[in-house]
Amino acid sequence: MATSVIQEKSFQFALQIIYLYQELQNEREYVLSKQLLRSGTSIGANVEEASAAQSRNDFIAKMSIASKEARETRYWLSLLQQSGLATVDVSDQLNSVTEIIKILTSIVKTTSEQR
Repeated sequence: MATSVIQEKSFQFALQIIYLYQELQNEREYVLSKQLLRSGTSIGANVEEASAAQSRNDFIAKMSIASKEARETRYWLSLLQQSGLATVDVSDQLNSVTEIIKILTSIVKTTSEQR
């Protein structure tokens, strides 16, 4: 089965988040890092669920959840960046999640218009 662009990008992003989580754990930043790990890896999980959707509405619902998780992840990354709680640079992750949000928004919009 071919992997779509969003599947690949969300998987690679989840790997970035896992590595970032490990760095944050080393800095003893536990609360935000766990939130970030949960939402950041959930994006790809929902994209994968959408690939096995039972209907167009199911597909839209799963992709919408992935989009919401991506926005939550961007929020946690922005908090980390602006709060100074961690010394880790999260610019790459912010750029990646912003790109993922744009792709997911386009997928949901296009699929919704095809109803």
